[in-house]
Amino acid sequence: MQSINKNIGIVGSGSWATALIKMITDAGHTVHWWIRNPEKANYIETHRHNPDYLSSVEVHSENVIVSSDLQFVLDSCGIIILAVPSAFIHQSLHGVVLPKESIYVSAIKGIEPNTNLVMAKYLEKNHGIPSDQVAIITGPCHAEEVAAEKLSYLTVAANTIAVAEIVKSYLEGEFIRVWCSADLIGAEYSAVMKNIYAIGAGIAHGLGYGDNFLALYTSCAIREMKLFLQAIEPAERDVDEAAYLGDLLVTCYSQFSRNRTFGNMLGKGYNVKAAQLEMNMIAEGYYASNLIYHQSTKRDLQLPIADSVYRIIYENANAKKTFKLLSDQNLH
Repeated sequence: MQSINKNIGIVGSGSWATALIKMITDAGHTVHWWIRNPEKANYIETHRHNPDYLSSVEVHSENVIVSSDLQFVLDSCGIIILAVPSAFIHQSLHGVVLPKESIYVSAIKGIEPNTNLVMAKYLEKNHGIPSDQVAIITGPCHAEEVAAEKLSYLTVAANTIAVAEIVKSYLEGEFIRVWCSADLIGAEYSAVMKNIYAIGAGIAHGLGYGDNFLALYTSCAIREMKLFLQAIEPAERDVDEAAYLGDLLVTCYSQFSRNRTFGNMLGKGYNVKAAQLEMNMIAEGYYASNLIYHQSTKRDLQLPIADSVYRIIYENANAKKTFKLLSDQNLH
């Protein structure tokens, strides 16, 4: 691979972007941070913390260059981490030119809803970025535990281990462990699917199901994921590894999971719109459920958990009846 500009930039200002700022600066690197809102950018520059997310994280002035000019950040950095919600990625990148020689790293874990594409495919189709210059960051990892300096784990996946290793070198530190994978598309689809299963786990919790059910549920979910990944991107992969099973478990079980929180509201009787308004945050599994349902239907795959979540979200199926049927007939 040709020599690249070693500066690193982050696009986005939410909790995951803020956690990434902490990882990179704790590892001793300087980062360019794009904040859409100029007032928020000025606030962070002045007060050295994000007022809206992970406010305990100190933004070191000597290591963080804050800017509300996205093109400046894109042109200044050879490695760009995208950390905005998938619903806003198209709007965020509208009107800017993405340098073709840079490495683009998706930390989004979702799909672009207008095109129904995972981020690697979206960047290639809409911005002409070769897939060999794309990587993704997946878990098991929650931003809140990064902020609290609890030992956390990441997987960086790319088509080549060399690209994954470049990204890894910016992230690993005292509290962060990073593995590398060459399963770019498989790892990305896995990161998309685990959000669907986390919504289902939340629905089950909201309906009053307990830990015994959730244990069986997640064991069935990983089998569904394995079936789908092999159909969409055949490869030699071990779904028991952290990027697949580990990320699924933490997203289904953790109190910090916004997808589980969204599902919990649905299980308690909220409709989709009310749950979205109450959270005031994006649950990526909402868009993911639509993509995976249609992809699996087209391939005639049997994914009873993912299908059940889809019917509750998009067809207004009764959550109690749907999960009763799921538990009686499809979990084993």
